[in-house]
Amino acid sequence: MAILALAAAPALAGWSAARAAAPADAAGQLRAFVKDVRSASGSFTQVTTGAQGAGGGQQQAGSFAFQRPGKFRWAVEQPYEQLVVSDGQQLYQYDPDLAQVSVRAAEAAIGNAPAQVLFGSGSIDASFKLEPLSARDDLAWLRAVPLTSEAGFSHMDIGFADGLPMRIELLDAFGQTTRIEFTTILPNPDLPAGAFEFAPPPGTDVVRM
Repeated sequence: MAILALAAAPALAGWSAARAAAPADAAGQLRAFVKDVRSASGSFTQVTTGAQGAGGGQQQAGSFAFQRPGKFRWAVEQPYEQLVVSDGQQLYQYDPDLAQVSVRAAEAAIGNAPAQVLFGSGSIDASFKLEPLSARDDLAWLRAVPLTSEAGFSHMDIGFADGLPMRIELLDAFGQTTRIEFTTILPNPDLPAGAFEFAPPPGTDVVRM
């Protein structure tokens, strides 16, 4: 990640000026983020809990990168490794412990999933109803409610600060809540060639969906 940080210095200078004029409301910040941030990299933590917060899950940590439209890399690194990569055409979900990767069409796999909100390039309002929420934890919040029942989740709350998403709280169809916190996020870096390519390691079982 250090290499990415050095390469992105000019982009950061431009972003600092842009975010100074970021809208105060979360919906405005989301629309500006989709419009102005063409790529990003950073790190995250996430944890999933059951209904009403029961059965606290194990915290995961990892790194991510994305490039519009539809390319992203989401790598869980602790406490175990998992990798999801989309090159914009195919989506690869790799489990090193199982030595297995599933491959499917990126468009069919993403659909109205959370990746579309942050990593896609289409109209947010065509797929989601955006509802303002009260500010908390020094963040401006909105709720994104999918307009179709095929999304696989009930709603997603996103907290913004300075034009960047800082936290996501997603309620799925089973009543589980996944909380994702972006511990770092670097807008518009120069990502390395091949950042969104994936070649299964030798001996990996490839399952095409």
